[in-house]
Amino acid sequence: MIQINNLSKKYKGADFFSVKDLDLNISEGEIFGLLGPNGAGKTTLISMLSSLLKPTSGSFSIAGLNYSENQKELKKIIGSVPQEYALYPSLTAFENLMYFGSMYGIKGPELQKEIAGHLHKLGLSEFSKKKIKTFSGGMKRRINLIAGILHNPKVLFLDEPTVGVDVQSRNVIIEHLKQLNENGTTIIYTSHHLNEAEDFCTRVAIIDHGKIVCKGNPKELIAEQKDARDLEDVFLAITGKALRDYA
Repeated sequence: MIQINNLSKKYKGADFFSVKDLDLNISEGEIFGLLGPNGAGKTTLISMLSSLLKPTSGSFSIAGLNYSENQKELKKIIGSVPQEYALYPSLTAFENLMYFGSMYGIKGPELQKEIAGHLHKLGLSEFSKKKIKTFSGGMKRRINLIAGILHNPKVLFLDEPTVGVDVQSRNVIIEHLKQLNENGTTIIYTSHHLNEAEDFCTRVAIIDHGKIVCKGNPKELIAEQKDARDLEDVFLAITGKALRDYA
């Protein structure tokens, strides 16, 4: 589904590459986790694959569509859910979703049906006419997710989709994502919740300093790492325990 070849990104004025000569293949139907410390290159990689950032060098294709030649077609088959809320606080949940749905070219009764279905599954139907600025963090996070999946994308990019939410919201979000995956959506996901990634992902890659340092099935990676009890032990063994503060 996704083929990445020697992909690199260096921001203007930066001393180092955020992503450097990265190669990766992701199969159709996978839930693929991109894990790494702060500043490792996860968000930069997802932003390039979402056509939000232009690569410095290298190439990638999604569903056979090459970024350099088929950017418009690519955007039609992908969904992107950013870490920051991409919502208008003074509009209601329904108004936000009508706006984003119309951007995907969905209209009228079809769009309203899609919105109603997702709101129901994520427990938000009774709040559809409430303004986003009145919502809790978990509610905003769920609306943020719906905004990125109304067009039923073939590939869904998720940047920290459960950050800062309560346990109940996290559970509902993960279950909804699993259902999307079962219906055919390939998911690429970043998170610092390593226990969540261990249970959720079919395969993961750990990125550090813009390069993939290991990848594989979570349980297999745990088994391969001496004395590792879980994915967090694997992560610390590979990336170290030093703080990764950056500005």
